[in-house]
Amino acid sequence: MKAITHTDFHFPGQTDKYTGKVRDVYFIDGKYIVLVATDRISAFDVVLPKGIPCKGQVLNQIASGFLDKTADIVPNWKIAEVDPMATVGILCEPFKVEMVVRGYLAGHAWREYQAGKRTLCGEPLPEGLRENERLPHPIITPTTKAAEGHDEDISRDEIIARGLVSAEDYAQLEKYTLALFARGQELAAARGLILMDTKYEFGKRDGKIYLMDEIHTPDSSRYIYKEGYEDRLARGERQKQLSKEFVREWLMANNFQGKTGQVVPPMTDEVVDGITDRYIELYEHITGTPFIRHNDKDIEARIERNINNFLSK
Repeated sequence: MKAITHTDFHFPGQTDKYTGKVRDVYFIDGKYIVLVATDRISAFDVVLPKGIPCKGQVLNQIASGFLDKTADIVPNWKIAEVDPMATVGILCEPFKVEMVVRGYLAGHAWREYQAGKRTLCGEPLPEGLRENERLPHPIITPTTKAAEGHDEDISRDEIIARGLVSAEDYAQLEKYTLALFARGQELAAARGLILMDTKYEFGKRDGKIYLMDEIHTPDSSRYIYKEGYEDRLARGERQKQLSKEFVREWLMANNFQGKTGQVVPPMTDEVVDGITDRYIELYEHITGTPFIRHNDKDIEARIERNINNFLSK
């Protein structure tokens, strides 16, 4: 299958376009956005040289489903999923932080802990924790939202002191973040998975806070299988996981962490196909439904047609 790594559409009322790490965002009439989830893949804040077929569809459809399942907690930007790879929504002014929430010590937090840190974004971490161990309670470890380069850890106090978010708004973001994470963990547990950590992005429109972007996808979240978790933890073994962390681990095993001078290892067809399979595996586990591959001969034309049909209404 072809990977869609770039789009260049021109819609009625379009005023601008933004190309993110993995999404192409089209701005319409100053009120709406069209978010196209491409098949680009990033890790360590670097876009990798090859796209992953089906990845954009997986991300878009998982996010769309979870936006529907959490709309009772916080208003969100989604108006409609108009294509397997595209969603139309409300244009918001984004907060300049990402709300990362962690229920377990894994990934970046574990690497920082291994390096000797016992405070992360102002949150204290107890001694004696093991990799993938459940934390005493979920903690929020925000990052700055960098347009380019690496996001950076930041504390609640720094966010407010730098005027990135007001104290009042940040208190609301914390409440939303913890409530969304609790819902995500509940939904994951029902499917035999553990949602270890994730991130949320929020914005404002007409003074109202909205949940934006993706939610509970393998790009923004870390999932592992619940069955056998305790045994593997006790034996110090790797957890069986369904998230983009396996891509990061493959890169680290090949001496790449996005640092200056490092080179992305070759992405063979076998590597690309394996990543596609893992994304589809997560989709089917977290949604409980079979993944439908849309093998259109011209995927870009389909996306453009579906978006235009929606916008014309």
